[in-house]
Amino acid sequence: MSEKLVVLDGYTLNPGDISWSGFEALGQVSVHDRTPPAQVVPRAMGCAYALTNKVPFTAETLDQLPDLKYIGVLATGYNIVDIAAAGERGVVVTNIPTYGTDSVAQHATALIMALARPIEIHNQAVQDGRWTSNIDWCFALAPITELTGKTLGVVGIGRIGQAVARIGAAMGMKIIAHDEYPPAPEHLAGLNVEMLDVDEVFRRADVVTLHCPLTEKTEHLVNADRLGMMKSSAIVINTSRGPLIDNAALAEALKAGTIAGAGLDVLDVEPPPADNPLLGAPNCVITPHIAWYAQAARQRLMDIAVDNLNAFLAGSPVNVVK
Repeated sequence: MSEKLVVLDGYTLNPGDISWSGFEALGQVSVHDRTPPAQVVPRAMGCAYALTNKVPFTAETLDQLPDLKYIGVLATGYNIVDIAAAGERGVVVTNIPTYGTDSVAQHATALIMALARPIEIHNQAVQDGRWTSNIDWCFALAPITELTGKTLGVVGIGRIGQAVARIGAAMGMKIIAHDEYPPAPEHLAGLNVEMLDVDEVFRRADVVTLHCPLTEKTEHLVNADRLGMMKSSAIVINTSRGPLIDNAALAEALKAGTIAGAGLDVLDVEPPPADNPLLGAPNCVITPHIAWYAQAARQRLMDIAVDNLNAFLAGSPVNVVK
């Protein structure tokens, strides 16, 4: 690869604990931790290949980069690239369809456990001396829930949803699910999943976990009506896409006790503005979009991104977005 490659926002993928060597072996590479909008064209000018995670490539941007042949999206979602415009200009766009299944599934489970068995507040109480000064040998500051026998509702039972379902089943949970495009029965072998209408999942589940793509149909899938269908003891988990949930409706449901809690790794705007109604909402555990962030998952992402570019250079591109 004699032509230049630019990485526009490499920091979240690689803050320094993995290597860009797979790309560096191919030729001249310039890596930028972050790229503001005004710097996208100057930094990508003259480059045949570009890698981006969240830096957008609009039609206007593409018009100013006549040398560009390839955009590698360092994520599964590719809405930051104008795919139609790229196609019209002969620019191939690839993504990373599968890399973080186990990492995301385990994080979703961690959010479930954080609400079912609130470790954080009890650890803090111990550190603050409340056990030392307690007159009894134990104390609880919040309800402790045993998940055995509870119902786990999986909305979107693809690879990640199936991984979460297997963890839930291993803990003795009953699995129900909804998917607009249900997987083949052999993919659910051994799970004993009951497939249901989405509203029925919300009505019956003790835990609803979201693993579906963001589309016009799924935007605000979790809204006031569906929250009202849920058990007052139920919790909702989202490690998929922030806009699947109506933030204001969820915040109100948590304040009113309509549901018992929420565990979120994604929000509708990221980073969230200070007035996001879920910040400070009761029984709401929020992590900063890190379900994918295990080092092993990021290394897989890097390896697949290298393979994608190698395949393109060899004339047989893979994981092409159309």
